[in-house]
Amino acid sequence: MTNRSTDLKAIRPIIASAIVNDSMTSEEQFQNKTLRPIIKLQNDLLVAVFKNYINKHKNVFYDLSLSKQLDYIENAIHKDMKFRNSLKGMIIGQFTIEEYGVYIQNSSALNKRMMNIVRERYISNIQLLQHQVVAKAV
Repeated sequence: MTNRSTDLKAIRPIIASAIVNDSMTSEEQFQNKTLRPIIKLQNDLLVAVFKNYINKHKNVFYDLSLSKQLDYIENAIHKDMKFRNSLKGMIIGQFTIEEYGVYIQNSSALNKRMMNIVRERYISNIQLLQHQVVAKAV
């Protein structure tokens, strides 16, 4: 029988720039050690979920200018509580029991960090969020 915590940590990507040291706050350490790898691991799913969100909201995202698309992303993550909670669930579901224990001690600050990283991921993947026009063969 395998250990869930070991398995979860084994599938996470290593992020060389996500340094953890003793001079950081516990939130920074958790962000770099846990949140960043999980969000990177979940990137494709997060993109697919946002594409579905766009579709469910009548595809207006695709008709917006780039700056308005950035505002749309911001509003979806910070103002749509149902969507925000769904994103949090996809990330929290990848926590080990120990990480969850750390998370619940300061969930408010860690939720902010989590959503900021997700927002930055969406912005850096903005091209993946663009409407794909598929040419049909005649």
